[in-house]
Amino acid sequence: MIVLRNVIGDELRRRRQDQGRTLRDISGAASVSLGYLSEVERGQKEASSELIAAICGALEVSLSDVLASVSSQVAQAESALPIEFPSPARSL
Repeated sequence: MIVLRNVIGDELRRRRQDQGRTLRDISGAASVSLGYLSEVERGQKEASSELIAAICGALEVSLSDVLASVSSQVAQAESALPIEFPSPARSL
């Protein structure tokens, strides 16, 4: 199963590390606690859209670029999984 918070966290961490920046750098610029940012990057917290936008601002990347990358990764992961459809509800 694909957990969106994990994919978003991985993408944010990758972009931060690619820039050679620390959690402390980004947490200060995004006005979020260092511990919370760490939990978001590790997929342990489900970040709000406002928080994701603030982190993107601190990283100086567009929210749309991050979301496009996340969408691409989710699509790729989905293609590797069997499609399961819920059983139709039976009426009594």
